[in-house]
Parts: sequence; structure tokens; C-alpha cells
Amino acid sequence: MTEPKQDRELREKLTPEQYNICWNKGTEPPFTGKYTDCKEEGIYHCVCCGNPLFDSDTKYNSGSGWPSFWDVFSADSLTQSEDSSHGMRRVEVTCKSCHAHLGHVFEDGPEPTGLRYCINSAALELKKK
Repeated sequence: MTEPKQDRELREKLTPEQYNICWNKGTEPPFTGKYTDCKEEGIYHCVCCGNPLFDSDTKYNSGSGWPSFWDVFSADSLTQSEDSSHGMRRVEVTCKSCHAHLGHVFEDGPEPTGLRYCINSAALELKKK
């Protein structure tokens, strides 16, 4: 069976870790991602398609080991779906444009939203302001 063109192009564009996280719903080990402690200003985009996902103004240190944000860039940034894998009930977030897996959202974040978008660094690309 031939690999679909889109899949082949993504494998060429992404590192093996990025591909595994975005398309096999993997995760990077905590405290290892390049954006975990990043304090640079900019917009975080989907590494697969370039869709803007998060503004650095909403990034905060949650202590979880992954980049965390309290809000999305726009209504066109993410989609959410129930994730019952690994014996847990969580809400998975994916890129609204290409459906790449990004991470999960939890209801234990800071005000004003009370949300914590816990995102894999490997799924992101920061475009500095």
C-alpha cells in the first residue's frame, strides 16, 4: 500500500518526535520541550500547518512540565474532543486547521478563563514578535 502524499510530506517536514506527537497522539517527556521555559514574545503556531494557536501573552508556568496557556489565539485555533485513553478522562486539543494532536486542556488554570492548555513543545513553532 502506498503512503498518502500528505503523510509522506509531513514525514519529510517533521522530526520523528514531532510526527509521533502530532499524528500518533504521543507526548514528550515533561520538562524536556524547547518551549517549556520559553519567555520570548510571539505567536505559537501549529508545526504542521502554521495555524496560529496561542499568544505568548497567555503563556504561564503551570509547573506541569509542558508549555501552558490560559487561552487560545482565536476561535479558529483548536478543536476539542473527549479522550479516554490511558484510563483517564481528559479533553484532547487538536489544530482546527489540520487536526494535529497538540495536547490537552484542563479546568485548573488561572483566571480569567480557569483553563490550562497543556501543549507539547514539539507541536508548536514560535514566531517571534
